[in-house]
Amino acid sequence: MFTRPLAAAALGLALLAGPALADQKLPPEQQTQVEGILKKEGFTKWKEIELDDGMIEVDDAIDANGKQFDLKLDPKTMEIVKRKAE
Repeated sequence: MFTRPLAAAALGLALLAGPALADQKLPPEQQTQVEGILKKEGFTKWKEIELDDGMIEVDDAIDANGKQFDLKLDPKTMEIVKRKAE
């Protein structure tokens, strides 16, 4: 007897939670700023730059020595806060 109200409540909560945030492209001026920082730090190319979970993520950044990294930048300070070698 309580199944229908409980199912409706669960569905309502799921709809209120909304969809998970997907990775987002950066605004053009921020994209240009990040690319400048990457070049200044010695990276020569990269696959993708996006905003994910509040951080700027750079996939497959290649440095001058040919090493590949995934990077995270703080969007407020624009500093590289994480470098993960691939």
